[in-house]
Amino acid sequence: MIEDYRALAVFVAVADAGSLSAAGRRLKLSTSVISHHLSRLEAKMGMALFFRSTRSMSLTAEGRTALAPARRMVAAGDEALDALSAISDEPVGALRITMPAWGERTGLRLKLWDFARLHPLVAISLQSSDTQADLVKEGIDLAIRLGTLADSRLKSRRITDFGRVLVASPDYLASRRAVKTFEDLAACDFIAISMLPDAMTFECDGRSVSFQPDNVRLEVDTIGSAKSAILAGLGVRHLPLGEVEEEIASGKLVQVMPQWSVPDLGVYAVWPDFGPKKALTRRLIEFFLDDRAVLLP
Repeated sequence: MIEDYRALAVFVAVADAGSLSAAGRRLKLSTSVISHHLSRLEAKMGMALFFRSTRSMSLTAEGRTALAPARRMVAAGDEALDALSAISDEPVGALRITMPAWGERTGLRLKLWDFARLHPLVAISLQSSDTQADLVKEGIDLAIRLGTLADSRLKSRRITDFGRVLVASPDYLASRRAVKTFEDLAACDFIAISMLPDAMTFECDGRSVSFQPDNVRLEVDTIGSAKSAILAGLGVRHLPLGEVEEEIASGKLVQVMPQWSVPDLGVYAVWPDFGPKKALTRRLIEFFLDDRAVLLP
């Protein structure tokens, strides 16, 4: 019977993830193991649960009939484990987390490692990416996201802020007229990051100015790539202060128009707002909030 429960959990993961490989990543199992459990379940039931092609999988009528009760079984198991974790001094379970790829040395990462060290019975799977994941589809318990949030299906809590600075390489600035005004800035080449808006707000002595770059020379998909392009002398961009402090101190990067500051951006913990309550997720969020001052430099 335990094998049947395991196979049903695999069935739900494949239905939600859309493929054997995606379900394997979610469950931390090889594609061959996922295929074995699914094939065994179909053989035992004497029916196919999925239509298979080289590019996709879709539920058969029998699969659609079985999915809702199978999903309730998985949810009930999650709820039982979550309830036990909530009352236990030593939490047990697994967390799938996604964080931005930048900031490997920030306090946020170090705080997560502290949590893992304090709770050895909690298995943690961390995905580092500057591209936002679909938490529901990918089965992620907690995401750390920057800036404003739009997905109403998700709960969120602001856990800290991070400062930003507008920077360029000395060689790039030496190749053009001095950047002293917003007209000078508008003539600069900008590095865009696909997941973040290009528009900026600058503040100085109670004044606020909105600025939209005209000349986007290069678009990248990670903050690390944007930093690399700026160091290569390709343009200007505002970046997290913690990512460029060392380069500013060493002179590899220069702050542009330093009299104008870029407002801090919020850092949010985000998690799905449905299904069984995730006591383990809440415990990690509270652990982050226990000392906000160390989360980011």
